[in-house]
Amino acid sequence: MATLKHIASKNSDYTAIEAYLIYQHDAFTGKQLLDEQGKPKLRESYLLNTLECGDFSFATACLLANRKYGKNTQHGDIKSHQYIISFDPRDAADNGLTMEKAQALGLNFCKENFPGHPAIVCTHPDGHNHSGNIHVHIVIGSIRMREVERKPYMQKPRDWLEGMKHSSTAQTMRHLRVEVMELCESAGLYQIDLLNGSKERVSEAEYWARRRGQLKLDRENAALTAAGQPPQQKKFETVKETLRKQILDVLDNATSFEDFSEKLMQQYGIAVKESRGRLSYLPAGRTKFVRAHSLGDDFEKEQVLAALAQNIRLASTSQSITTDKPDKIQKLVDIQAKLKQGKGIGYERWAKKHNLKAMAQTLILLQEKGLLDEDALDQRITELDTKFHDSLAVVKDLEGRMKANKELRYHIAAYTSTKNVAQQLKTAKRPAVFEEQHRAELTAYRAAAAYFKANDITKLPSPNKLEAEYAQLASEKAKFYEQYKEAKSELLKLKTAKQNVASFFREEEPAQQER
Repeated sequence: MATLKHIASKNSDYTAIEAYLIYQHDAFTGKQLLDEQGKPKLRESYLLNTLECGDFSFATACLLANRKYGKNTQHGDIKSHQYIISFDPRDAADNGLTMEKAQALGLNFCKENFPGHPAIVCTHPDGHNHSGNIHVHIVIGSIRMREVERKPYMQKPRDWLEGMKHSSTAQTMRHLRVEVMELCESAGLYQIDLLNGSKERVSEAEYWARRRGQLKLDRENAALTAAGQPPQQKKFETVKETLRKQILDVLDNATSFEDFSEKLMQQYGIAVKESRGRLSYLPAGRTKFVRAHSLGDDFEKEQVLAALAQNIRLASTSQSITTDKPDKIQKLVDIQAKLKQGKGIGYERWAKKHNLKAMAQTLILLQEKGLLDEDALDQRITELDTKFHDSLAVVKDLEGRMKANKELRYHIAAYTSTKNVAQQLKTAKRPAVFEEQHRAELTAYRAAAAYFKANDITKLPSPNKLEAEYAQLASEKAKFYEQYKEAKSELLKLKTAKQNVASFFREEEPAQQER
């Protein structure tokens, strides 16, 4: 499951790049770690090679290229590019990946895709998050020092001419992702489809904001624990993480885009807008919209509309029983607390009427359910809570099976439609040209073949059988989802009713003492 990340640097100190690769640094501040004598501490393990540098160091080769071609003289110029290939942590144990093998793969990748650029290729045995993933840093100077042979993926003269600067465009990144996928396939390593988007897209900035926030929260919780106070929050969430959860919570029940927008505003104060076919979200307390693309695929317009359509289908399959249920139970308002917050006499009058109506609804519900006894009410709440969680677990399991079914059908369709192109490649007179012309089809074919291999699928099941199985799973999900919704609705009403009764008697006791 190798991933590819790109970082463009405007730092003119090329020696700092090599220092980062060979010395230990603090993960949050980026400063070098020093030993007892005040000297930089070397990394425990790394492999490093240079390419296209001649008899010079990487830093000297880059500076000579800048001087020779008169480029990278401005502060805002991109001086170097770094590409990081991170392999799956399982590759070491399952597929025999070693640092030496990863370094060799990185060197070949650099020679094939960045010819003519001075480069450093360095392999580390583990990531900063200690996940155990071997990864390769490929750092190239931005200027090409010699003209290279034009290859099929090169589109513009800057891609092969001497003295031109490397440009990491969307087309370049797509080509490199395909190369990483093919590298993993040829080396027998785990891989994922790097060409499709991510359901949850976490940027570099958000990742480090999450880690810094979690570290700060852990320190605060440690201080609270030492003082004998229980921590209120154990997991730190970024603004985007909270925004994702709130959007998905509303999207779970909305049935139209207008309903979706209205509930986002009512429940969480989130505004949503559409511009040029793309959605953006504005959380409460912020002045700048967050693009759906930066949150992940699930928050894009197409996925949102698909989820709303599914909610409509689920609603149409279940029978409406709202006429047999009492109105939604409203919570009692703590009038005294609100008055202390500065609410006026008009609010007090409204709150008293609201509380009377809420208590009337509470008594009607408890009488209809035969739950006026406190023990009976607690027992019913426990039963509903168990039913709620059991139904939810079944729904989640069915959703997982439906997802796997859908993914398998997708790969079968891709494999079937592109198999002929893969066979034509074997007999093509100019394989490189043919591959470049049919890169998308061949990538889909290889991704499907890799998926079958990873899941030990030797015989492809019938698409009709898979569709029938999917329909059966969807039917079962609709049934259990209805049970889940019913249990959740009644559970919330009874919990609110119990809370209202407790609040009512807490308010009555001081009133009786005063009288």
